[in-house]
Amino acid sequence: MHRPLFLKWLALFLAGLAAGKVSANGFRLADQDALATARGEAFVATADTPAAIYYNPAGITQLTNNNLRSGIYGIYLDPTFSPPAGRPNSGKTYTIGKHFAAVPQMFVTHRLKNLPLSFGVGLYAPYGGSLSWPSDSGFRSVATKGSLTYLRLNPVVAYQLLPSLSLAAGAMVDYAHIDLEQGLSSFTASPNFFTFSGAGYTAGYNAGVRWQPLDKISLGATFRSTTPITFDGQTDFEQQPVLRTTQRAAQMNLKFPLTVVAGLSFRPTPKWNIEFDADYTDWSSFGKTSIQQQTPVPYPLNRTGTIPVTLNWQSSWMYELGVTRYFDNGWHVSAGYVFDQNSVPDNYYTPLAADLDRHFFSVGTGFRGKRYSLDVAYQMGYGPARTVTGSTPSSTPGQFAGQSADGTYNFISHAIMLTAGRNF
Repeated sequence: MHRPLFLKWLALFLAGLAAGKVSANGFRLADQDALATARGEAFVATADTPAAIYYNPAGITQLTNNNLRSGIYGIYLDPTFSPPAGRPNSGKTYTIGKHFAAVPQMFVTHRLKNLPLSFGVGLYAPYGGSLSWPSDSGFRSVATKGSLTYLRLNPVVAYQLLPSLSLAAGAMVDYAHIDLEQGLSSFTASPNFFTFSGAGYTAGYNAGVRWQPLDKISLGATFRSTTPITFDGQTDFEQQPVLRTTQRAAQMNLKFPLTVVAGLSFRPTPKWNIEFDADYTDWSSFGKTSIQQQTPVPYPLNRTGTIPVTLNWQSSWMYELGVTRYFDNGWHVSAGYVFDQNSVPDNYYTPLAADLDRHFFSVGTGFRGKRYSLDVAYQMGYGPARTVTGSTPSSTPGQFAGQSADGTYNFISHAIMLTAGRNF
């Protein structure tokens, strides 16, 4: 099958599973393996499953023979919004349309017998999101619906330079599809909306290093490059009685951020593994962009056909702590904690990200045998209330309606992740 068609088919499959999904860090999906999630994603220095392709590709040199590991991340999300005092429906709490989502992932590795080389390939969704808010929320002209489906094919190669030191690099081949919708007026009595839908491909690279200078200590780091995408698609808009239903060919450029993760694992005994990671995402790449329509459009959308979009997101960190206790019979239990900084400032706040500082707590258990492995994790996310003030709509259409995303946002989530593996 032709590669772009193959990636598009897989992305559509993920989109069907991931309806309603929203990430904690902008649109980033950091949960790619049940063992790592149970450890609070503190896994870059451990990286001893095929999911190391995502967490730190240098770690796959620890694996022997051929390995397959696949799983699914299922989540219940409940972000809420309350309008500020003095606004219509003040005191009412709004919630999103769909609460449940599921995102799959798969990783395969192979270790050469006579050379210190390992190969792997991962198929996963590093970003994603889908939110819809009621029309009477008070910010319908800022945003009503948005979804992002993002699929990555990630082949890697790792080289064991020394018994204690491994290096790795890989390519990232990405496909993404985005849908955005907002009203053109605060009124719902007559049809009015503006949508953009587009898709595109991009490529980037990732690299990793793992060093274990002592039996009790290992260090790891991984880097993923930016991935700029041109979303080619169309806009649809209507504002009765001024504008009839109209469609234009359009495109929008977005640069998805680089990420850097570094961590240290401490094993006081072979039965314990404690790790701390610092995880950086450079969301400042989401600065200013535009929706460029090939044909000029009527007022109030902008007669030139180019609609400026100001995001001005900011870089953010995740701090991750995890611990695993191993038992003689192959079983293990884990627990973890993540503090996740918000990435979206007040001045151009978007309800489609509904971002705020969040705390994630996780526990899990699993079994690793000679042929098979199985892990299950539970994760609870909590975001203390964030009150947004002084916000301005990101795009021109929303600025004519006099609405904003000001108000109080809360967040809670519950997730179950299941991952199974096979060594052959």
